[in-house]
Amino acid sequence: MRVWDPTSDGPQPRGKQIKNPHGIWYTPVSGIWQTVWLESVPKTHIASTRQTPDIDGQMLSVTAQVQNGQSGDQLRITAWDGKNKVAEKEVAAGTAAQLPIANPKLWSPDAPFLYDLSVAVVRKGKVVDQVKSYFAMRKISMKPDNHGIQRMLLNNQCVFQYGPLDQGWWPDGLYTAPTDEALRFDIEKTKEMGFNMIRKHVKVEPARWYYYCDKLGMLVWQDMPSGDLGNRWDARPGIIGQATEKDRTPESENIFRTEWKAIMDANYNFPSIVVWVPFNEAWGQFKTEEITKWTMDYDPSRLVNSASGGNFYPVGHIIDLHNYPAPAMPQPDIYGTKQIVVLGEFGGLGLPVPDHTWQQKDNWGYQTFKNPDELYDKYQSFISSLEKLIGKGLSAAVYTQTTDVEVETNGLMTYDRKVIKMPEAKLKGIHGKLYNPSLGSLQK
Repeated sequence: MRVWDPTSDGPQPRGKQIKNPHGIWYTPVSGIWQTVWLESVPKTHIASTRQTPDIDGQMLSVTAQVQNGQSGDQLRITAWDGKNKVAEKEVAAGTAAQLPIANPKLWSPDAPFLYDLSVAVVRKGKVVDQVKSYFAMRKISMKPDNHGIQRMLLNNQCVFQYGPLDQGWWPDGLYTAPTDEALRFDIEKTKEMGFNMIRKHVKVEPARWYYYCDKLGMLVWQDMPSGDLGNRWDARPGIIGQATEKDRTPESENIFRTEWKAIMDANYNFPSIVVWVPFNEAWGQFKTEEITKWTMDYDPSRLVNSASGGNFYPVGHIIDLHNYPAPAMPQPDIYGTKQIVVLGEFGGLGLPVPDHTWQQKDNWGYQTFKNPDELYDKYQSFISSLEKLIGKGLSAAVYTQTTDVEVETNGLMTYDRKVIKMPEAKLKGIHGKLYNPSLGSLQK
């Protein structure tokens, strides 16, 4: 087998990798960095499943792709709450099963309940193949509040979503976490700090990362890894005539569409993922309206943030401003009546910690501090500003970032994860006021 990786010389999705790493662009990654496995399966086997919850109808829709099935094969689908069977149904292979989930236990960051699921191919009463999985009953949607501003809802309730920009880089493995425990560590610390969301930034993680988000209770915004850069970016909402779309080659377009569909297919069943993000800051952004509408049609069970941080179009569920360092938001009475208003990136407050930096000097953040107390005071002022913006219509915010990455020292933790720059308990304490249910209350 021969593989060629052109990194930043090619049009393929590559995220933050670049041949000449500097600033926010990092060391290129080569080799196999995702999980690889081999599995022996019978001739007739289940290749994949797709489950979609409906909390309003108290129903779970399940489909399964069966390879080399025979006429008369049935699918037996069973849902479990621990050892208690919740529901079971048999349908003809190749058809969707509507599994009733009475009085469902709803999944949320506060109560991340997961049901177990089994799907079996049954032939003449005998099970010829069976797979096990899990699912959650949860709903992500939008609805105007009592001021007519669109709000992001979780399980039909207004829940402010707040989390860090998580790039998933490691000093000893770049794209690859050194251990499975390390993969889980970042999510656990994010949870302990009082965040309820993570924006996974221009990278797709191994399946276990999303499983831990499902299990621990963490909402996820999933970016498409960027590539084929070169168009002009304008970060200002409402400005027309400055931004440009990338004129991609047919090959480049096909790569993007193929990879984006594959990402959505591979990660569809993870209930933690609530937002798809096709484009970030105009990096390779093209045919925005077409790509966004396709994404919305392909997965109507989630929200779509078409263009995080700029080159905005009146399409998708969300309009997403990036502003450094202080919090800000688009004018809600202009944009928020049709789209959810979010702050997709802000912060970037830097604190280089001696003996825990990628290099000894020339590290940077959007604003750099000398000690943890100064950092915390500024961060706390940002949280107070966010609280006021929530009352004006802001539905979510993303703080840059989870960890330092190479020369960037604006992480909540150092790159080696050895130092947490602000105590988890103090962060959780100030973050709690962002989830005040009285803010942005919905019409009754």
